Amino acid sequence: MRGAKLDRIDKKILQNLQVDGRMSNVELAKDVGISAPPCLRRVRALEKAGYIKSYHARIDPAVMGYGVTVFAMVKLTSQAEKDLEAFEKQIQEWEMVRECHMLAGDTDFLLKIVAKDWDNYQDFLTHKLTSAPNVTSVKSSLGIRTTKDEPGVPITQG
Repeated sequence: MRGAKLDRIDKKILQNLQVDGRMSNVELAKDVGISAPPCLRRVRALEKAGYIKSYHARIDPAVMGYGVTVFAMVKLTSQAEKDLEAFEKQIQEWEMVRECHMLAGDTDFLLKIVAKDWDNYQDFLTHKLTSAPNVTSVKSSLGIRTTKDEPGVPITQG
C-alpha cells in the first residue's frame, strides 16, 4: 500500500486518527461511511504500510513541570557520516531532547529541548551538549509561546 494511491476513505481514516488516535473503530467507521470490519482492515493495512507510525498521548510539558522549551542549533566539527551517527546516538540518551532534526546549511542539527527551568537547561547545555564529542557550537533560542502545534501532515481529500 505504501506509495499506492490512497482513496478518499483511507485519507478520511488518516485525518480522523491524526486528530484523535483514541477514536474507537466503530466511531471511525461511522465517520468515514463504512462498516466496522472493513474499517479495521483498512486501519491495519495503513499501519502495515507505514502510513501510521504510532499512537501516543500528547502530554502538556508545563503540567509536568517543564516550563522551558529551547531550540538549540548545533554545529559539529565533522560531518562525516560516522560522526553524524555518533551524535545522533548520543542524543537518544538525553531525555530532555524531544526532537532532533539534521539540517542542510550552517547548522547541522536543530534540537527541541524541554527543561524544568532556565537553570536546568543551562546545566544540560554546559555539562552534556557543549561537552559532547564533535560539538563545535550551540546557539540557543528560548521558546516564548507556541501558537500552533499540529501533529502529522496535511491530508487533502482531493
